[in-house]
Amino acid sequence: MTRDENCIFCKIFSGEVKSDEVTRTDDALVFRDLNPQAPTHVLVIPKRHAANLGDFVASAEPHEVGDLFALASRTGRAASPDGYRIVVNEGHEAGQTVFHLHLHVLAGRRMHWPPG
Repeated sequence: MTRDENCIFCKIFSGEVKSDEVTRTDDALVFRDLNPQAPTHVLVIPKRHAANLGDFVASAEPHEVGDLFALASRTGRAASPDGYRIVVNEGHEAGQTVFHLHLHVLAGRRMHWPPG
């Protein structure tokens, strides 16, 4: 496992920083977003530090990528069987503010398109 000692999400995963944890596996954590944009807004993060999706995909085993998205999907379906959204922002232009891969799972309200 790689870890960035300065990364807030690495600190959340390790328990060094508290979060409102929803579920945890050996390799990923789901916790509630501090600034929710929907009635359900959780973040799904991998244990292994990667700045963004591109870096994670480049260095991960295929099953790690699939497991992360499967966890996000299960979380979304449990929150709202009628629909949910998974969002991944990569880079400043896309609105990424924490540079540890995280998937936003949003549910509980009607989503609009286009999102941005």
